[in-house]
Amino acid sequence: MISWVAMDRIVERKRAADARYRRQTEGRPLRSAARPLTDGELLAKLRSFGIALDRPVLAGLCAQALSAEEIAKPLLDQRAFPSKRETLESDWIWVCLEALWQRWFPEIPSFERLDDTIQAGYDLLETRQVVPACRIWLDAWADVRRLLDKAGLRSIAALDARFRGSQSLFNWIQDLEMELGNAGREEQDLLTARIALCEECLRRFAGDDALLAENWRRALAESYYELGETDRTEGLYREWLTTDPRWGWGWIGWADCYRFARRDRQDLARAEQLLREGLAVLEVRDRPDIADRLADLHDEQGRDAEAQAVRRAAHRPTPAVEATVDVRAEGRVLRQKTTLTFGGEGLPLGQLPDVIAHLRATTAPSPVGRQKVGRNDPCPCGSGRKFKRCCSRGATT
Repeated sequence: MISWVAMDRIVERKRAADARYRRQTEGRPLRSAARPLTDGELLAKLRSFGIALDRPVLAGLCAQALSAEEIAKPLLDQRAFPSKRETLESDWIWVCLEALWQRWFPEIPSFERLDDTIQAGYDLLETRQVVPACRIWLDAWADVRRLLDKAGLRSIAALDARFRGSQSLFNWIQDLEMELGNAGREEQDLLTARIALCEECLRRFAGDDALLAENWRRALAESYYELGETDRTEGLYREWLTTDPRWGWGWIGWADCYRFARRDRQDLARAEQLLREGLAVLEVRDRPDIADRLADLHDEQGRDAEAQAVRRAAHRPTPAVEATVDVRAEGRVLRQKTTLTFGGEGLPLGQLPDVIAHLRATTAPSPVGRQKVGRNDPCPCGSGRKFKRCCSRGATT
């Protein structure tokens, strides 16, 4: 179920566009109806429903609630409205409370104000006013932080569940990060704001969604690079990829800093080096995406044959790696040999050391020393013959 402020916005827009709907909903109070009314008239409306409020009482209610809707619901539940007309009129309770909250206590954020601010930013984006939209949205982000702290919530999902607004907060916060990146190319202080946003989100919500956290990391490092702090970018990515070298989009994001930067700061050789480093990681995630990035880079430089080769290799089925352990007896000593079978066209040489290290860690046997085998026991070499008929012939007694 959506919030009352979201419903109010839907009705307002439909009324403006549809004359028939406007006639059908005539008499239903909306927030716009409260704008021309004085404070005294709003209080009189509330008194007509048996609600006596003054500024100190409403201040106490606003200090505890996240929205005017949360204040209005229990007041409505205490009253009976026998007719449909009276039920519609009861919307005045929320409308009056919301208007008085905004007038008297603008320093206290509410879901209604947050919904309005977020929507105002989207309206500006429709006319390509990215910088003004971001500045309005940064005010909304300040309200989000205060509402999270006020409610004691630790995730955007939990706040979204109570917000139920015109826009999903989960989607909006990603739009904010993206648009700050776009606007930061015009006004660098917005890149600094993007860094602060990403750092705050990683502190507050890193455990909520792994993919979202990875995207915030990429945006954070990219912003530092755009501000000329290359060493900071290098340090962040090296730290993250040392911890998780299989993070494919980490290698892509790192390379993208050098590829998509302003022309005077591009370094295509460094971008290619990073992509190849990522491709060399055993079991790297999103390998085809890394390869496509590298192939696109080759295409841009007119290296068509190399681009085609990279794409073919990336989309070729990964060969299976099998380890066969062979135990043989030589005299009184059992010796073990591990044979690796890669299948198909095999693995690139760059991946071979990682494969061997991995298999050593996962297939290493327990130490094998001398083993006394009876002459009538099965031979440990696995031939199926008795030991006296097989490997004992080479043993000394």
